[in-house]
Amino acid sequence: MDDAQELRYSRHLLLDDWPEAAQERLLAAHAVVIGAGGLGAPALLYLASAGVGRITVIDPDTVELSNLQRQIAHSTERIGQPKVDSARTAMAEINPEVQVQALAQAADEALLTELLPQVDVVLDCTDTFATRQLVNRLAWRAGVPLVSASALRWDGQISVFDPRRADSPCYACLFPPDAPPEETRCALLGVFAPVVGLMGVMQAGEALKLLAGQGDARAADTGTLAGHTSLAGQLLMLDGRDWSWTRLRVKRDPACPVCGAATCAKGSP
Repeated sequence: MDDAQELRYSRHLLLDDWPEAAQERLLAAHAVVIGAGGLGAPALLYLASAGVGRITVIDPDTVELSNLQRQIAHSTERIGQPKVDSARTAMAEINPEVQVQALAQAADEALLTELLPQVDVVLDCTDTFATRQLVNRLAWRAGVPLVSASALRWDGQISVFDPRRADSPCYACLFPPDAPPEETRCALLGVFAPVVGLMGVMQAGEALKLLAGQGDARAADTGTLAGHTSLAGQLLMLDGRDWSWTRLRVKRDPACPVCGAATCAKGSP
C-alpha cells in the first residue's frame, strides 16, 4: 500500500486483529453484488469504502422515485439511470480507486456460470426466490462463499453459505427449491428502510471478513482475523419492531439437491 492508502484505510489498520495483510487481501479481491437495491446499495458503498479492489454489480433495473426511501446509493438526480451506473457513480465518489464493473442485465445462468468462478465472494441482494436458488446453486458449484440476506416489512435475516467448509449448509438446505414461499416483495408489502439497510451493511461486513482471510487456511500464517467467525451454519434474524435478534443453528441437509451427499457423489451440484 502507498501512503494515501495507508491513510484511507488507517482505521482498519489500527485494529489489533486487522494486519496490513488483511487490507492487502481486500485490495486484491473481487466481489460480486447481485442487486443494487435496498440490500445492494449499502453493501456496495461499504465494500467500496473498505477498499475491495474490484466489484461487479449486476441489476437490470433503473432508479425510480420509490427506491430512494431506502436505496442509499442512488439520488433524485439519477432517477431514470440504470441502477448499476448510479451505484458506480456513488462508489467512485467515495473511493475512485475501486474498479467497478456495472452490468445492467439480469443475473441469468449463462452470466453467473461464466463470472462466479473468477470471484472471491458473492453477495445475493435480490428479492426473488428463484434468483436466490440460482445464485446459490452456481456459487456452490464455483466453490465461492455466498452472503445472502433478505428484508420485508419489519423483519430481516442473513446467513453465509460457504462451500469451502464441510459443515456449512447451502441456501437450499434451509429453503428447499421445491417449496417456494408465497411471493413476497417489498414493492407489494413494504419494508422499514433501516431494516433493509442494516441487512445490507451486515452483508458487506460478512463479505469483508471473508475477503480479509477469515476461515481461509491460506491466511493462517498472517494471523488474519484470528478468532473471528462467519455466519456459516447460522441464520440470524432481526425483528425491527423491538430490535431483537434470533440466532438459529442450521445444518447441511444430506438430501439437499445442491450440496447433499448424493448430489456431490455425482460430481455436479
